[in-house]
Amino acid sequence: MCICGKKTEFSQCCEPIILQHKQAKTAEELMRSRYCAYVEANGAYLVYSSVKENQFQEDIQLIEEFANSVQWLKLDVLHVTKNNVEFKAYYRDKNGIQLLHEKSNFIQEDGIWKYKDGDLFSSKIERNELCPCGSGKKYKKCCA
Repeated sequence: MCICGKKTEFSQCCEPIILQHKQAKTAEELMRSRYCAYVEANGAYLVYSSVKENQFQEDIQLIEEFANSVQWLKLDVLHVTKNNVEFKAYYRDKNGIQLLHEKSNFIQEDGIWKYKDGDLFSSKIERNELCPCGSGKKYKKCCA
């Protein structure tokens, strides 16, 4: 199973995109590969997969420091259009389980999908949803 949650093996799903052996065919494929890159703390790919105007080499170390300071738990893709992907990414830091809820915007630059920007939502993990840690228990009975 891929880190992004798809039932395909990582080596057949997001890894070839991260290694730049193939290009993402859709905005969703790019977003999923970017999530995997966060899990792997691959700052260079995250900078590369952004639009040219947002590619700052000094961001690589900051991205990697953040990604290495948390434990990524899971990705939920909520809604997909041609140029947008709304998702929730769950991670654990020193304060417990956190939620990143974003609607990401993607464009094609020179025929290649790139992350442009995103709109963050102020969301929280609901008490009765399954715990993102993967225990199968409700959040309120597990990590809350």
